[in-house]
Amino acid sequence: MVRQTASANGILVKAYAGTSGVLLAMNVTAERRAGLLGFALKRVDGRNGKREWLLGALPFPHMTVAPGTPLRTNIAPIQKFRWSDYRVYPGTSYEYEVYPVYGTAERPELGDKVAIAIQTAAATNTEHSILFNRAAAASQAFSRKFPGVEAALAAARKAKQPPPPLPPEVLDWLSRGVLEQITGLLSQAADPTWAVDIAIYEYELEAIAQAVLAAHSRGVNLRLVYHAKPNDPQTAENEHHLADLPAAVKRARLTSAICHHKFIVLSRLEQGQRVPQAVLCGSTNFTHNGVYRQANVVHVINRSDVAQDYLNLFEGLFRGDAPTATRQYVNQANPLPPTQPLFAGFSPRSKYIDLNTFITLVNTAQRDLLFCTTFNIYDDLETAFLGAPHDPILRYGLQNTRSTITGVHGDRTADFTATAMLSDGLEGFLKESTKGQKGNILIHTKLIVVDFTSDAPIVISGSHNFSGNASRNNDENFLIIQGNTDVADCYGCELMRLYDHYRFRYKVKDAIAQGEAVQAPRLKPNDSWTDEYFSPGSLKLADRLRFSGQ
Repeated sequence: MVRQTASANGILVKAYAGTSGVLLAMNVTAERRAGLLGFALKRVDGRNGKREWLLGALPFPHMTVAPGTPLRTNIAPIQKFRWSDYRVYPGTSYEYEVYPVYGTAERPELGDKVAIAIQTAAATNTEHSILFNRAAAASQAFSRKFPGVEAALAAARKAKQPPPPLPPEVLDWLSRGVLEQITGLLSQAADPTWAVDIAIYEYELEAIAQAVLAAHSRGVNLRLVYHAKPNDPQTAENEHHLADLPAAVKRARLTSAICHHKFIVLSRLEQGQRVPQAVLCGSTNFTHNGVYRQANVVHVINRSDVAQDYLNLFEGLFRGDAPTATRQYVNQANPLPPTQPLFAGFSPRSKYIDLNTFITLVNTAQRDLLFCTTFNIYDDLETAFLGAPHDPILRYGLQNTRSTITGVHGDRTADFTATAMLSDGLEGFLKESTKGQKGNILIHTKLIVVDFTSDAPIVISGSHNFSGNASRNNDENFLIIQGNTDVADCYGCELMRLYDHYRFRYKVKDAIAQGEAVQAPRLKPNDSWTDEYFSPGSLKLADRLRFSGQ
């Protein structure tokens, strides 16, 4: 899983591996740039030894293929210096062969390869197990992978009937292991020698509710705290799905704000006392949208000290401490800024100390800043995200709702607003729909990665929405992880997947808004595609240098 770099004959490749993605960054000398048509990529799968050319979607101008047709990169190379592979599995070794392509568009010629081996992060049995769902209910990939499902949904829409439920294989594809990560942790509590403590904002997904009931029926010492306040529809929904649990094991968290936690503490019982083993946290609510549709993360930490921090907070919640008492506890027992490489933080707390800590960490960026946020964030933090026009920090970010920004491309001078769904499609590409799911499409991950491409990255992730309410009023939790490149690679690879996805949508939406005839793009038949990557002061130059480690 450790980052790898390989070079030969003026071509350099750097690989970053997360749990479900591998990011390859390329660089070339000026001599090797001349005549470069792009890169051909071949992958060797460590599970079965299968060797295959990886696919792109852009043809050369002379090719007569329908736009969007997958093409082998040895005949239609990648004309980028950064490319990602998301058809990988956790805990698996892969070897990539990167070939510079020369010759002509009609007769491409492969140069000498650079081979690089990398292993994706394991999904279980490691200190950090980090999984992201696919969050692709409205996407080209969905429409292409499940054409029969798309046709059935389209027929239901046309007949003005309720959409049919999504088949299990579709749900599995959308979850990408997130549901199994949650239910798998619950299943580790095998008998009465185990304890499980859950704090949850939205408790609705039947598969998780059944896994909790099963743990209770095995004699597991179970306790659960859920969001509750008067006349709140979410409270009624939670209580409906918790009806089968006895009153003794569940507590309503009465608050005028929200109990926004999504964590589970797994403990062994020793002489009647809980000894924490692991904690599951992140941004994923126990709902259909949370698991299958919104962009979310589940992060399991197999460390007793971190799990103990979560358990200590839980004790007060289950005891029924008022929010004011919780704030006092957090202020005293959970001081900021952190002095350790792995810090578990909580709110509510006073004086926006958590937000100001985030701002301080963001302002330490020397190379790059990646972020995903939800809803309206704290103004001063947003200012830190944006930086100054033309500053040297490469910034890639997404915000789910419109405020000052919804996307940051490169630097403060290049904001953009993406769209969640291409209902009109791109000419030659597939139209998309919401696939029968309820609610808004959201980027629900709350994530900051500072200096991802350095040897000392900082990751901030959790339930915390980076807002004033999240700091002063809500029950929240977050992680600050410093200097761990393996964790940063899991988060950074996923964030770049989301960013590239929405950046493409922005380009289509922007062209339509300007009344342009949106044509599917094509490859350049010469090396002119590299010009921006070597232009002094350009964003693409910064991208090429940062990701390749320069």
